[in-house]
Amino acid sequence: MSTKPSLPTADHAERLRDALRAAAFTADGCLDLLGASAYAALSRAETVPALRATRGGGPLESLVRLFLLQQAVPYASLRGALPLEEAIAGGWLVRDGDEVRATVDVRPYAGDGAGEDWWIVSDLGCAVGGANGIRTSPGVDRADLVLGVGGASTTLAGITVREPVGSALDLGTGSGVQALHASRHATRVTATDLNPRALHFTRLTLALSGASEPTLKQGSLFEPVGDERFDLIVSNPPFVISPGSRFTYRDGGMAGDDLCRTLVQQSADHLNDGGYCQLLANWQHTEGEDWRERLNSWIPQGCDAWIVQREVQDVTQYAELWLRDGGDHLADPTAYAAHYDAWLDAFEQRKVKGIGFGWITVRKTGSDRPSVIAEEWPHPVEQPLGPDIDAWFDRQDFLRTHDDAALLAARFRLADEVVQEQVGLPGAEDPEHVVLRANRGMRRATKVDTVGAGFAGVCDGSLTAGAILDAIAQLLGEDPVILRDRTPEAIRMLVEQGFLEPLTG
Repeated sequence: MSTKPSLPTADHAERLRDALRAAAFTADGCLDLLGASAYAALSRAETVPALRATRGGGPLESLVRLFLLQQAVPYASLRGALPLEEAIAGGWLVRDGDEVRATVDVRPYAGDGAGEDWWIVSDLGCAVGGANGIRTSPGVDRADLVLGVGGASTTLAGITVREPVGSALDLGTGSGVQALHASRHATRVTATDLNPRALHFTRLTLALSGASEPTLKQGSLFEPVGDERFDLIVSNPPFVISPGSRFTYRDGGMAGDDLCRTLVQQSADHLNDGGYCQLLANWQHTEGEDWRERLNSWIPQGCDAWIVQREVQDVTQYAELWLRDGGDHLADPTAYAAHYDAWLDAFEQRKVKGIGFGWITVRKTGSDRPSVIAEEWPHPVEQPLGPDIDAWFDRQDFLRTHDDAALLAARFRLADEVVQEQVGLPGAEDPEHVVLRANRGMRRATKVDTVGAGFAGVCDGSLTAGAILDAIAQLLGEDPVILRDRTPEAIRMLVEQGFLEPLTG
């Protein structure tokens, strides 16, 4: 009977961190050594470019081979780069004759502050490229693997609101990426996971990165925290909609998208007033049902919500994506076909025609007129989006408390880096239409009429909206009363989408 290998201890994390930093085993240092092309290839689990770039045998090259490429490295090559005996005693490395191997993946990661260096600890081969990476940890059941930082992790970190808070919860912490980010702006951090190995990896990640250890609790969803409430809840949950529960890191073990639905519906019970719950999610597109209405029904009472769908896949694409993630494509073709059939059978039974990917942000406002908006936005965005998301919810508060009269009495300014584009045939006397385009955040664009373009163009906070409309009416020879009556709706749209910022106070 095989036993699971023991994981490193955090006892020597400080000495190890100092050595990694001294050797420039950081995100910037590795990028400088490998170059952008080889560094990007690692995210695709392709190692040859990095192997070619680390043939010199110097300290940094040896560390890259040891931790990023999971190669056996000569003991002598690491003697000046690491506290080797401490690392071996602490379980970070194992020695085999004249060579040393890493027991875990240690991946440099840029911190939130300028020049801040962090390191994410995960199972071998699981830092990037899913569970089919370079070489997975021997003796570890694939169901228990703990993945490192990837595209989903960085997306969630980028959209998270980073205001100082008293308490934060990282639900489904994995290797501790979100808990690490939260440690920089939350007084108290709690991290939970169904997988006890994930909690240990979170301890290692935060210790190696120099952060205080969070409160670690094992269990599913909100069960480990009981009745506790938080100012911020973040979650990169096991959101994959699969016919079974094979892998803890990705399969939620509930029917369809029930895990994400349950997380959203229960979030308000664990949020302080004004608190945010932010998560990545997958959701079903079912026959005869609008996906927006379906997800809007998930939002708890007294909460505003912004749901953004970034991509939709048909059920065959979705099944193939996650079958490959699980390595099924490497198995016997007959077994692969049987697994594929099982996925399609499950979707057919639930009348699922597609799967949406995106993020959900919930804010507990207590309002009896909540703002809940679900939209499709497959276009490029500028990360980090956390400040823009925070501002979006603030604008919902403003619009909810300002009727048309109050709106016309308010002052606005044009958001930074908004430009006006005139679209029409070359040589035409007048444009066919005018577009306002934002080059920051969500990078939205919207068509406006002459009044809207003129209004936005002079919004510098010096005049009220009503005074600007009166001036435009006089310039265009229109009735100012009629213009005041018909324009507030357009102003609300420009405010909601972030082209105009209300000045309060």
